[in-house]
Amino acid sequence: MSATVDFAQLVMAAGDAIVVSDAQGAITLWNPAAERMFGFAEGEALGQSLDIIIPERQRQRHWDGYANTMRTGQTRYGSDVLRVPALHKDGHALSIAFTVALLTAPDGTVTGIVAIIRDESSRWAEERKLRRRLSELESTSP
Repeated sequence: MSATVDFAQLVMAAGDAIVVSDAQGAITLWNPAAERMFGFAEGEALGQSLDIIIPERQRQRHWDGYANTMRTGQTRYGSDVLRVPALHKDGHALSIAFTVALLTAPDGTVTGIVAIIRDESSRWAEERKLRRRLSELESTSP
C-alpha cells in the first residue's frame, strides 16, 4: 500500500533549507528551515535575488555558474555536494553545503533551480580547529 506524499507539507517540515529560484535567480520558495538558517522571513526573501545570501566576493562566480546552468541545462551539483560560504541576514558568515535539482518546462527549458541546503558552520569550525591542533602537534614532535 503506498502513501500519497503531501509535497507542501514535506517542504515545510524539512530540516534542511529548501530554496527555489527562477531562471533569473529570484527566490520563489523559501521554507521555514531557510528562515532559521539565513534569518530572512519568507516575506523578506520571496522575489529577492539570491544575492541576499551570497557573499559579495562570491557573486560573480555564482552568477557565471548559474547562467551556464540555465543555458546548458546541466549541473554537476545534482549529485555532488557544493560547499560554499553564505551570509546570514545579520551579516555573519555561514558555511553551507547543498545539492541542486533543475526545474524544467515541458519543452525541457530550465525554469529554475531547487537547492537543498544544510548549515555546516559548526562542523567547518570544528574541522578547522582539529587541523590547527594537528599542525601544532606536528610542529612540536621530534
